[in-house]
Amino acid sequence: MKQDVRILLLGEPKVGKTSLIMSLVGEEFPEEVPSRAEEITIPADVTPEKVPTHIVDYSEREQSDVVLRDEIIKANVVCVVYDVTNEDTIEKIKTKWIPLVNRDAEKGNKIPIILVGNKSDLRSGSSMETILPIMNQFSEIETCVECSAKNLKNISELFYYAQKAVLHPTAPLYDPEDKQLKPMCVRALSRVFYISDQDNDSILSDAELNAFQKSCFGNPLAPQALEDVKTVVWKNTADGVQDNGLTLNGFLFLNTLFIQRGRHETTWTILRNFGYDDNLELTDDYLYPEFRVPTGCTAELNHLGRQFLQRLFDKYDEDLDLALSPTELKNLFRVCPYMPWGAEVFNTVPTTDDGYISKHGYFCQWTLSAYLDIHRCLEHLGYLGYPILTEQESQTTAVTVTRERQVDLEKGQTQRSVFLCKVIGPRGTGKTAFLQGFLGLNLVNKGNFISAFSPYTINTVHISNQEKYLILNEVDVEAAFLKASDASCDVACLMYDTSDPHSFDYCASIYKQHYMDSNIPCVLVASKVDLPEVKQLHGMTPAEFCYKHRLPPPQPFTCLSFDSSKNIYTRLAWTATYPHLNGYDMSNTSFWLRVALGSAVVAVLGFAIYRAFARQK
Repeated sequence: MKQDVRILLLGEPKVGKTSLIMSLVGEEFPEEVPSRAEEITIPADVTPEKVPTHIVDYSEREQSDVVLRDEIIKANVVCVVYDVTNEDTIEKIKTKWIPLVNRDAEKGNKIPIILVGNKSDLRSGSSMETILPIMNQFSEIETCVECSAKNLKNISELFYYAQKAVLHPTAPLYDPEDKQLKPMCVRALSRVFYISDQDNDSILSDAELNAFQKSCFGNPLAPQALEDVKTVVWKNTADGVQDNGLTLNGFLFLNTLFIQRGRHETTWTILRNFGYDDNLELTDDYLYPEFRVPTGCTAELNHLGRQFLQRLFDKYDEDLDLALSPTELKNLFRVCPYMPWGAEVFNTVPTTDDGYISKHGYFCQWTLSAYLDIHRCLEHLGYLGYPILTEQESQTTAVTVTRERQVDLEKGQTQRSVFLCKVIGPRGTGKTAFLQGFLGLNLVNKGNFISAFSPYTINTVHISNQEKYLILNEVDVEAAFLKASDASCDVACLMYDTSDPHSFDYCASIYKQHYMDSNIPCVLVASKVDLPEVKQLHGMTPAEFCYKHRLPPPQPFTCLSFDSSKNIYTRLAWTATYPHLNGYDMSNTSFWLRVALGSAVVAVLGFAIYRAFARQK
């Protein structure tokens, strides 16, 4: 809604423009009237809409056409004043003043006009019979008010209607020529209806109507008033009322009726409560509330956010199968101007055997959205009506900022439940299969076909009897690691191909360059262990490398058997949860003992061979 209103009074000389302004300000008819009144400002606290109002007079004698054009451009609404006793001033409304105001304006962008019939004290009848054809000819005319500056009749009403024309404009809502709501208004009110229909039965019940009424206007409707509303809709529409509730068509008709009866402020109150601006677009303040995530911290859904999303899931899971089919998912997001989740979501989160997004996968995707792009997540929650349905100030109450990671390291514990693992390795290592394996999907069975590639997968694992979300991010080795921040994560998974002799060398170089001196723990994964293993062309074996840098031993992985690889994902989540241990624990003692003994045996054998060779000499 506009922060102030600028009203310009135009009309032929001697129609009483200046007298109207002075009568409003002085609350009495002035004995002496100047040729033009100075611009006055009415403070917000004395106006009905609590908005400062500027009233500007115009004198054809004192001001040039250039000044007039400038004032028209600055005006929010124009009051064209005529003398009810002078037919010539009425004729000039359509031949001079309205064309002058809106001659260059396109349909839908015209300045609203209020017709003001002054000097009604000098005429016994009304001028409306002459005025109505003009109002029908020009759609930008909001209304006509007959008044008298002399006896103060309808003076305050005149300026109220002018203010109302600006703050609650008809033009964005309604087409007076077609006598129907405009498409943008239908779209906005449809979103309001779908959000308010909390049981998704396409009908607003009495309880839902009262919740809607209370949200928009502060109080529920009395039972009889509720029945009267439904009766009016039932009498005027074929399908506006069904099962004693209001349908979408009935809801749209009701708002059309408000506008046609001059009560468009009612429709505007509804729309603004649901986040819309004067152009029927959701405001930036509504969609993008201020929310800051400091460096080293992350954003996670809290109990309020999860409760809202649970209600939303239950509302659209029509067949109660604890999954969202493509149709159900489309219905859930129909209040959004675009589909927030693309085809890649089906390769990002757990799905059912039918390929539908399970309830678990649904929460995984929302968790991923909050972690990766909190502002986009808040935008989507805004579209879905979170602030309205939860009666919260904004979507920011649905998420929580975690403690800074460095503090977690110092304290040796964390309250976080979402962790990011970057999966790094040369091309062809099997990173994509590793990510899909986390969802229980086997690329071998799928014929190596993924309908829409996603660099992320997310699932849950249990660590110390707590459920943790683990995000796997496949790193594009050609595009990533241009700067240090690209390596940032909670745990790094360095993957090498045991059948490729050059594969491990890449992982070793990445570790030394980005992770060796950082506090980010690392886990090495040896992929394709189902293939014959070859010697890695590096200065030491992967096992020796891990021993030297105090890393856990390489974890074996094959896409042929995911069951045997599940402990890798648990290992990654455990390492991210306890980063101060740097992924190293004493459960690997036997492994390191074998590595150490192996190295010792090699050293002893080498020394014995050297002594034997020396004796022969």
